[in-house]
Amino acid sequence: MYRSAAKRLLPALCRLRKVTNHSIQGISIVNNKPRFLTSAASETTPNKNNRHFDHASSSSSSSTATMAGLNDDEKAREHDHDGQGSRTSRPGRTQYLDEQARVLHASLHHVIRLGWTEAALIAGAREVGVSPSIVGSFPRKDAALVEFFMDECLQRLIDVIDSGEDLKDLIPSARVAKLVRIRLEMQAPYVSKWPQALSIQAQPVNIPTGFKQRAMLMDEIWHAAGDDSTDVDWYVKRTVLGGIYSTTELYMLTDASPDFRDTWSFLGGRIRDAFDLKKSVQEAKYLAEAVSAGMGGSLQGLMKRVFQGGNT
Repeated sequence: MYRSAAKRLLPALCRLRKVTNHSIQGISIVNNKPRFLTSAASETTPNKNNRHFDHASSSSSSSTATMAGLNDDEKAREHDHDGQGSRTSRPGRTQYLDEQARVLHASLHHVIRLGWTEAALIAGAREVGVSPSIVGSFPRKDAALVEFFMDECLQRLIDVIDSGEDLKDLIPSARVAKLVRIRLEMQAPYVSKWPQALSIQAQPVNIPTGFKQRAMLMDEIWHAAGDDSTDVDWYVKRTVLGGIYSTTELYMLTDASPDFRDTWSFLGGRIRDAFDLKKSVQEAKYLAEAVSAGMGGSLQGLMKRVFQGGNT
């Protein structure tokens, strides 16, 4: 009886063993396939696996291209920083071709006679041996000249700050007063034409750039004074200093004292007031309004009073 039972069970066990071995081999084959299939292996895989692989390849290619683009940008910035590019490399300023920058720089010599005008640009182009037709490459001709001057003055001020020779022994309030004076003295040769520059900056199309340039100026001065605030004081300090700068700038236009002595006295008083912690909020509000007066809004009214004062 046991033999007959064994004869019946033995073929079944053999068949079961074959099936088990086949299944194990199948699992082994699947597990041994590479995670990222080659083109030859992918031909035997289902379509959805192909789609998954294509998506992964596309994402990888996009990431590689993006990183390559970033690397190119970094190289370009380094190239410009080294001064080897064909454009001016100082951060935060309008970018000009070298030829345009030469024309703008030469044009500043003619501003005292011709004002902040297209005529000054043409004279500057002729001075450096460039065709006057290059003036057409400046979309906002008079504004381009004013903005170039503002950028140049900011860079000169940064050079003074970096040297540190005139600032290292000064307290913060004295540093601020010193830097504001240095910056305004750069405008002294153009003081007779500066009302025109302010009017150009106050035009709606020019306000964003003019405001940005003044904001950068205030930021550089406060950094040089050792300010490292990150809260609301950051905005308050720059607004107050912007008001001091603008009111002193306007005061300077009608100052007939030798070497603008009265202007610097006026500046010193405003700086002392700003650093006096007991000053009222109303004073800060007044100074903040002066920023708007310096960039537009009530500029025309202020300029009218300035000219009236100059004629009396």
